[in-house]
Amino acid sequence: MNTTVQPRLTAGEGRPAAGETASARRLVGGWLLLCCALVAAMVVLGGVTRLTGSGLSMVTWEPIHGIVPPIGPAEWHEEFELYRASPEYVHKNAGMSLGDFKRIFWFEYAHRVLGRAIGIAFLLPLLWFLARRLIAPRLVPRLLLMFALGGAQGLLGWWMVKSGLVDEPRVSQYRLTAHLGLAMALYVWMLWTALGVLRGPSALAAASAALARPAMALLLFAYVTVLSGGFVAGLHAGLIYNTFPSMGEHWLPPELLALAPWWRNLFENVTTVQFDHRLMASVLFAGVIVIWIACLRMGPPRARGWAHAAAAAVSLQFGLGVATLLAHVPVLLAVLHQANALLVLTALTGLAFSLRQR
Repeated sequence: MNTTVQPRLTAGEGRPAAGETASARRLVGGWLLLCCALVAAMVVLGGVTRLTGSGLSMVTWEPIHGIVPPIGPAEWHEEFELYRASPEYVHKNAGMSLGDFKRIFWFEYAHRVLGRAIGIAFLLPLLWFLARRLIAPRLVPRLLLMFALGGAQGLLGWWMVKSGLVDEPRVSQYRLTAHLGLAMALYVWMLWTALGVLRGPSALAAASAALARPAMALLLFAYVTVLSGGFVAGLHAGLIYNTFPSMGEHWLPPELLALAPWWRNLFENVTTVQFDHRLMASVLFAGVIVIWIACLRMGPPRARGWAHAAAAAVSLQFGLGVATLLAHVPVLLAVLHQANALLVLTALTGLAFSLRQR
């Protein structure tokens, strides 16, 4: 009689590795999605702060003590006196009342406090997850780097504000775009990580090689288009040529290459910056519509929902951009345009993730 000897399982053998159980993935993935939502709120609030002219109202940076707002008339007077010595008050808001100052102060204060809250909302659960071994070891370096970059984002924000506290009450468009770019990059990276955690380590169904790379290219191009919007915002380039599709009476305005050397026009010429953003937005719109149609014809089922979302978001974004331009950049439309950029990136991130191959 043949006897089959079954091998004995060692401790932990045959069980999911740390952080790979379904419950752990749901918990960690949900936490990352919550952090994504907080970062999105931070980006939108930052847009409101900029558009309402509130970004230079707090002229000091106190990461710990600064979380407590002025209390009582004496502290408000002291804060107001600091602002009255700033270039923005001297050159732009001379004669502003204390009540008007409070209105712009609260926007910037809320923006800074939300940034600190995001840091706490990320760090404390991360430490708890690590202590409970609910995070897969391969994810730990990535999450620690995310936290470090979040801290760097705060420093970058203050570096941006400082550029408007020296001579002119206007922040550098380079620093503004860097601040926006890092926030958007962290958002996309965190969202991609969350989707990976929620899906788990199971093998992916075969994706379409014909669509995976174009989807990633569109995601990258959308990100660069957002950066070009940062230069538009930093230079207030949306306040000129408020016609569409032509720019005034021209398709190619004569001052496109007014600066020398030529590359300065891409970042410092208001006409060129607006022209580039228009062109990139149009190309992005066309590209998303093309890949949407392709996904309907040959994409895997899991990608089609994301493709629908991307087509809807980019169509709305294009319409909001045109409306914002024609209306001379009202605050509400401009905020909606910036907020919807996050939806475009979200949909394209989901689409690229669903098409990727292991």
